[in-house]
Amino acid sequence: MASSRRAALTAALGRVGIWSFALQTLAAAEERSAIAEYDRLGVRATWIPESLGSKDVLAHAAILLAANPRMTIATGIANIYARDPMAMANGAHALADAYPGRFVLGIGVSHAPSVATRGTTYGSPIATMTAYLDAMAAAAYAGPAPTQPAPILLAALGPRMLELAAERADGAHPYFVPVQHSVMARDRLGPNAFLAVEQTAVIDTDRARARDVAHAFARRYLSLPNYANNLLRLGYSDEDVAGDGSDRLVDAVIVQGSVEDVATRVRAHLDAGADHVCVQLRSSDPHDVAVAAYRELFASLSELHSPR
Repeated sequence: MASSRRAALTAALGRVGIWSFALQTLAAAEERSAIAEYDRLGVRATWIPESLGSKDVLAHAAILLAANPRMTIATGIANIYARDPMAMANGAHALADAYPGRFVLGIGVSHAPSVATRGTTYGSPIATMTAYLDAMAAAAYAGPAPTQPAPILLAALGPRMLELAAERADGAHPYFVPVQHSVMARDRLGPNAFLAVEQTAVIDTDRARARDVAHAFARRYLSLPNYANNLLRLGYSDEDVAGDGSDRLVDAVIVQGSVEDVATRVRAHLDAGADHVCVQLRSSDPHDVAVAAYRELFASLSELHSPR
């Protein structure tokens, strides 16, 4: 049963997808155009975030699901402190009913600074997520049960959250991780859980310019204990995770260079045990949906990315 869910998720999302912050910076009409362009590339899955000040991720998912009849939309990640378990479960049920097989619910415990900004106290990640999953499972829902319930993935970095993802969800969605994390994650998840890895990339053969973009992106994440601690567990030093990160660390987490360099990193995650890699292309323009760059990337990954 579990292995069949893993296979079904791989079929629905494909081996390679898109992860985009840029979409949430656009007006709805512009987003609809961008999703249409992604669909023309044959992309099966687009991942969207939820951060402080962002569009509500469930409402955002509904906009994108309605915009295209074939695209799977996955949340990466819906913050469990942004809505109570019943609201999360019932929002997912409604989207799964309206768009069968096309919505994936990724949920996570967020970060203590973000939760404090919301006026809430950050609890123990494992205990909080376990209780939240229990409450989601017990939540009453007045609507009809969807024929295909939305798969649930956990934002999982450390061993215990990965194990919880295997036990209580359909799998895990790690973010801001090097390839060595995918090896560890597959080991902790076992053979039946789905592993969807986010990979940030900067396509630019000007090494200095690409590194500037990568370090600027890394700074925010390295200031958050969950990400920094995960990298320390993987063997990086306090010096590596300080400030905007060492070159060694940033190169391991954010691939920079040519389209083929990015394609090689995607293949490395898949070889390490990932089922799906969602690529987040970054540039100096936060509104860039990077259609042309994704077109080149998917052409380079043609053996993994077969247009419909």
